[in-house]
Amino acid sequence: MAMWLAIGRIIKSLKNCEKKEVESVKSMSQPKIKRRVGIYEVGRTIGEGTFAKVKFARNSETGEPVALKILDKEKVLKHKMAEQIKREVATMKLIKHPNVVQLYEVMGSKTKIFIVLEFVTGGELFDKIVNHGRMREDEARRYFQQLINVVDYCHSRGVYHRDLKPENLLLDANGNLKVSDFGLSALSQQVRDDGLLHTTCGTPNYVAPEVLNDRGYEGATADLWSCGVILFVLLAGYLPFDDSNLMNLYKKVSILQFFCKIILSTLWLSGSHFSYLHAQISAAEFTCPPWLSFGAMKLITKILDPNPMTRVKIPEILEDEWFKKGYKPPVFEEKDDINLDDVEAVFKDSEEHHVKEKKEEQPTAMNAFELISMSKGLNLENLFDTEQVGMEFKRETRFTSRCPANEIIHKIEEAAKPLGFDVHKKNYKMRLENMKAGRKGNLNVATEIFQVAPSLHMVEVRKAKGDTLEFHKFYKNLSTSLDDVVWKTEEDMQEMK
Repeated sequence: MAMWLAIGRIIKSLKNCEKKEVESVKSMSQPKIKRRVGIYEVGRTIGEGTFAKVKFARNSETGEPVALKILDKEKVLKHKMAEQIKREVATMKLIKHPNVVQLYEVMGSKTKIFIVLEFVTGGELFDKIVNHGRMREDEARRYFQQLINVVDYCHSRGVYHRDLKPENLLLDANGNLKVSDFGLSALSQQVRDDGLLHTTCGTPNYVAPEVLNDRGYEGATADLWSCGVILFVLLAGYLPFDDSNLMNLYKKVSILQFFCKIILSTLWLSGSHFSYLHAQISAAEFTCPPWLSFGAMKLITKILDPNPMTRVKIPEILEDEWFKKGYKPPVFEEKDDINLDDVEAVFKDSEEHHVKEKKEEQPTAMNAFELISMSKGLNLENLFDTEQVGMEFKRETRFTSRCPANEIIHKIEEAAKPLGFDVHKKNYKMRLENMKAGRKGNLNVATEIFQVAPSLHMVEVRKAKGDTLEFHKFYKNLSTSLDDVVWKTEEDMQEMK
């Protein structure tokens, strides 16, 4: 009895395996749905906020990865954020510096705003501090040098960030600083008649005392104060104007780690805590830890001067001995031709300004069984033979290519139109119709692209209607035009020589 039960379990297990294999084959043969916005293929979500979602995307023409920030147009208009977004985008277009997250373009559809940004992979400087604590002076100095250089560049372009903090400083794959989030930035045009900015904004622990005093402030000196607080945090591992240690704060909320960022990025505190913090900042009450070098302490003290009139300026920082050690300013080409037309176009309702948003199928994935069934017997050479333009085939032929599917479609269309064919496309299938009638009416040719492997496609070209000899002639002309698309083996290349 036990033996029969064991046999039954084995049979059931084999059936389940067979079922899974069939389901796997079916899923492989079904086309995948891919979302596209203009030329960008949209992938997974990599960040999400109240008004925006950030997705990983790829430029289908260059293959370059980007971050696609997507905003709901209705929410933006409802919360009167249009001007802020316009300002943020315009600001980022003005700033073309290697240590700033680059903005490539901005687009709009009927319901969405799309901001295409540089894809930065190294995370936030904030996370580095939280995870590893204070930095060695040479490491902290390198980040501070990059920060001062980019802040100096922004100010020279009339841009004041107003929310500089470790959470807004990203790191690229090489560990270089990338300043982000210009949502609270100000342009020189926003300065009032008294020569000062008056909007109270920023993050309390990093905000200059003159901003809190609400009597107007200079954007450049206020930004510099924030840089001083950042330098202190890098070297000390905690905030100069906060009685709670940054590491302890993180440990207290380790169960809900993301709260750490929310706590430190809350715009304004309330009650006695705010009054205490305000008093600390206004009086510049802080103590440097004993492990800091004299040069670092001296520079921090000059920057965290509560009087903006006597606070050190950037030219003086650039000449500071501690700062200058190992300093290598970046060399880059500045661009003055800034075009803001697309920024205005985003908020226009005219269809001509809207980017195409669509979901499309990827080429059908072809598994080994289907590959074999499409060949003659088990001889796969027929699928990779590029010289099938003779009389061996009658109504269809195939070739393989290592080019991307979109490029193959573009090349076929480019080759077919001069031959007098009208082209109809749907996903990765094409129908080519000869506008001129032949012996048996208009020749119609159907093509379909299959994915054999991630970097290998098989293209099927078959006669759908018309004369077979005319089809042969058409394919011969087509294959000549597709010489750079068809994949050739090493043997093929040797024979061509």
